[in-house]
Amino acid sequence: MAPDAVLHHVVRPDLLERAREDGVTDEIRAGLVAEFGTGVTLCTCTTLGPAAEAAGAIRIDRPMMQAAARTGGRVLLVVVLQSTVDACRTLLADCIAQADTETEVETLLISEAWPLFEAGDMAGFNAAIADRVNATLNGHSAVVLAQVSMTDAAPLVSGAPVLTAPEMALRAALARSGIHS
Repeated sequence: MAPDAVLHHVVRPDLLERAREDGVTDEIRAGLVAEFGTGVTLCTCTTLGPAAEAAGAIRIDRPMMQAAARTGGRVLLVVVLQSTVDACRTLLADCIAQADTETEVETLLISEAWPLFEAGDMAGFNAAIADRVNATLNGHSAVVLAQVSMTDAAPLVSGAPVLTAPEMALRAALARSGIHS
């Protein structure tokens, strides 16, 4: 996509764990800001995304939510962690308001899939997501797999276009940095 781009990946599971336990505190926000160097930052964590975006990062799910808002109709917002539900709903609602479309959102929480992810059972994780989504779809205009970890379930879903965040977000980050993909 952009072979000359130089990327640095920083993983902070401690910040996510604390955010899941205590919510996103000022201390966690400070930890995020301390991680940002010069250049464009793309936050790949849905839970920490709002705080990272407030500190100047691109939130990985924003470009996807903007695309979902533009589709109109009934959008199925799919999440696997309760800690992401409010952040995802709020972002999608904001994107819908900005797009000024007639878009209805239905949220599907598949919390039983997360333990499969944590156990490293990616085939089971992806199947659990796809099975629930496929059983729920009924005239939806799009499916939003709200967390990056869910991306590989997309090909298993049928019946509506499926939106995932990674490629859309990377393209937005490259555009912001002036690198064209």
